[in-house]
Amino acid sequence: MSAHKDKDRESHPDSGERPLQQASAAQPLDPPADEVSKLQAEKRELMETLVRRQADFENYRKRIEKERHHDRHRGTEAVIEHILPVLDAFDRALAESDDSAYREYRKGFELIRRQLWETLAKQGLVRIDAMGQEFNPHFHHAIERVETSEHADGIVIGELQPGYMFHERVLRPAMVRVATTPESKTAHASKRDN
Repeated sequence: MSAHKDKDRESHPDSGERPLQQASAAQPLDPPADEVSKLQAEKRELMETLVRRQADFENYRKRIEKERHHDRHRGTEAVIEHILPVLDAFDRALAESDDSAYREYRKGFELIRRQLWETLAKQGLVRIDAMGQEFNPHFHHAIERVETSEHADGIVIGELQPGYMFHERVLRPAMVRVATTPESKTAHASKRDN
């Protein structure tokens, strides 16, 4: 009989017990104000964390890209450093072979040297212009000081080996001769007296 009464209650809504759906529809669903403010604060905190994480990731991505760029330059720089003696050898060969018997060979050497230089220049290699410039220890390596009155003191008057820069960094300083003015006899004598 009790099973029959339960069935009866389900079929008659006026039996004293309301079904669960009807009871929830009758009650308001507004959460308390402190719960809303707590959820809003949590949402703000999560959004701030998300923005920070995105900024951190962007900074990480930029740093990795910059490191890759520098690694590529370092690899290219190492190869170019090993090629510079070959370039120097071409320059010496072209400077010394002025014999008419070697004119055809010379044209070939000039072509090969030009192709090699163009390839290196495309990678970022730049020759340091030393002749006639004021001596700069960042770009020049002085091998010899030559007394002369034809040039001002500290001017590069000879280049023994060219220097090169790679992406605004000195790869190899130019080996140079630097002019020094001859001291007058009185200046020299006054230095001795002191």
